[in-house]
Amino acid sequence: MARILAIDDDAVTRATIRTFLEWKGHEVMEAPDGEAGLKLQHECPPDVIITDLAMPKLDGIGIIVRVRREHPTIGIVVISGKGSYYLSKARLLGADKTLSKPFRLQELLEAVEELIS
Repeated sequence: MARILAIDDDAVTRATIRTFLEWKGHEVMEAPDGEAGLKLQHECPPDVIITDLAMPKLDGIGIIVRVRREHPTIGIVVISGKGSYYLSKARLLGADKTLSKPFRLQELLEAVEELIS
């Protein structure tokens, strides 16, 4: 079981991720934006962060940069519907895995499980 932090400004996406990953035995925390996500990450460090790229207050790129600088061992999965350019940029900045929206929940589970193994 892993502790996972899901950061996405879309409540339905967060709830779907949380419900599925909890069903698979993981503990999931949620945040609606990057600032709230970083606060949660400091209070209760996760094993893996799943983050969208386009969000208010602090975007996914900002999350990647800050987490990599402060906690380089936390796994990062980026999910985005913005296209391959942005996903490539996320990988260059330190994302471990990237998934294009819409994605299959099984793909997300496989990415998480690979990062915690």
